[in-house]
Amino acid sequence: MPFAELQVYSVEEADVTGGVCVVRCVGGVARAGQVFAVGELRLWLRRIERYGRPVAFFDAGHTAKVHLTGAVVALLSRGQVLTSVPPDGHTLPDLEAWLATDPPLLDEPAPRPLRVMAGSRMQDERLPDETRLRWGRVALAAVYRCARAEGTSDLARAPEVAYVRGYLIRTFGPERGGDPAALCRELLALIDLTPREAAERGRIWRDLPAAEILHLRRIKFLIPWLVLVRPHLAEDDPLAEAVDVWAAVRPELP
Repeated sequence: MPFAELQVYSVEEADVTGGVCVVRCVGGVARAGQVFAVGELRLWLRRIERYGRPVAFFDAGHTAKVHLTGAVVALLSRGQVLTSVPPDGHTLPDLEAWLATDPPLLDEPAPRPLRVMAGSRMQDERLPDETRLRWGRVALAAVYRCARAEGTSDLARAPEVAYVRGYLIRTFGPERGGDPAALCRELLALIDLTPREAAERGRIWRDLPAAEILHLRRIKFLIPWLVLVRPHLAEDDPLAEAVDVWAAVRPELP
């Protein structure tokens, strides 16, 4: 499933059969022949023009005039994002079922575009909360798939994990968004320095090799997410004390 997301700039013309829109590709690669979802309805991308000439595709960051088939073109609005789907349509349940099979990493949708798409849906306040929570779980699965596909270390992956899980807890609360204590335990387990060691290295960070500086920065990036869920921890919980100690260390880190 070649992935693409298009953001509508304007609807230039439309009738009951389709129309022409100016769009910006905000993810993946848009190609003639792709199908895009608008809720339960579908649009077919028949033709792409850039600078007055037809092209076969265009990628993220670029704009184009696209010819679409489907009566729903007339209902599109500026800023609306269209997501490509296979001709038979990958809905959220389709993606959940697909991920449950732990498909090969090279299967489409590839991990990084899936992470971007799911993260966008997770934050879309126009969607019902339960749907956003489900997209959050898809985003988290995509983060882990990205790490496997790209050979990323656990610590390098941690900020993305923390972002998705922290966002869900902050937005939906611990009862629906996830377990704050579990997030703290997971992040703290990835930090391979004691607070004292990190503070000592932080004071001399300009003299350290680049790899060690990056390591300290990755630790620093995790601390705000620990602090974010700190109010959900009991005062006598050892995790709360650990978060407080790391919060005090953070200003020392580069």
